[in-house]
Amino acid sequence: MNALPLFTQALSETWRAVVGWSIGIAATIVLYVPLYPSLKSEDIQSLMDNLPPELVNALGYSLTTGAGYVESTYFAMMGFLLVSIAGISWGTAAVAGDEESGALELTLAHSVTRTRLVLERTGAVFVRLFVLVAFGSMLVLAFNDLSELELELSGLIAVSAALCGVALLSATTAIAVGAATGRRSFAIAAGTVVAALSYTLNAVANQSEDVEWLHGVTPFAWAFGESPLSNGADWGGLGLLFGFSTLLVAFAVFTLRRRDVGV
Repeated sequence: MNALPLFTQALSETWRAVVGWSIGIAATIVLYVPLYPSLKSEDIQSLMDNLPPELVNALGYSLTTGAGYVESTYFAMMGFLLVSIAGISWGTAAVAGDEESGALELTLAHSVTRTRLVLERTGAVFVRLFVLVAFGSMLVLAFNDLSELELELSGLIAVSAALCGVALLSATTAIAVGAATGRRSFAIAAGTVVAALSYTLNAVANQSEDVEWLHGVTPFAWAFGESPLSNGADWGGLGLLFGFSTLLVAFAVFTLRRRDVGV
């Protein structure tokens, strides 16, 4: 007998999506990472120095080290975008998607508690995000010597945890709002706002010391503010990311248990 039927069902039904997102991540890494040796030239660095400082600060773009380049182009930009979109999509489908389609009522009719449903579906979302992030990190590691990146394994693990944590926060926001409202549109909007606002506030905070305090309230800065690929894990930031995700899951359980499903 399957001890985690909803967990395994969610994984089995979405493996094609995981493969599709993995292909997108692979294409992004192949596009950016192998370029690093050519971008280290003095001409390219001079071009970067002539770009508007506001643009460079907003993007957090760095060519000075392999770690800085990979973090700013993949982990904190395209990887963040792709993994967050995937997480929001899966988080929305976990509760709100099933409720709008009518499948949630059928599932609950089979002696499945609402608490179990939220926990198993959330666990499946986390595993899928972990797979995407781990796949991307292993591919980056495969280019380490070829692209002269000089990355440390400890830094790669740290930035992977940060990317997984910030994407999970958007995903659990979608789960929580979906559980509270039963509406896909609300869940998608909530998860998207968390990801987009987090990135935007971080970019604004990079512009001036007057608004630097925004770094303290944006999940993007919790994840990447201390440059984990270069400096190792920021345990405080990771604690905030995974801690708030846990609270959101608890909120999803609380609201779903007290709401009439399908109304």
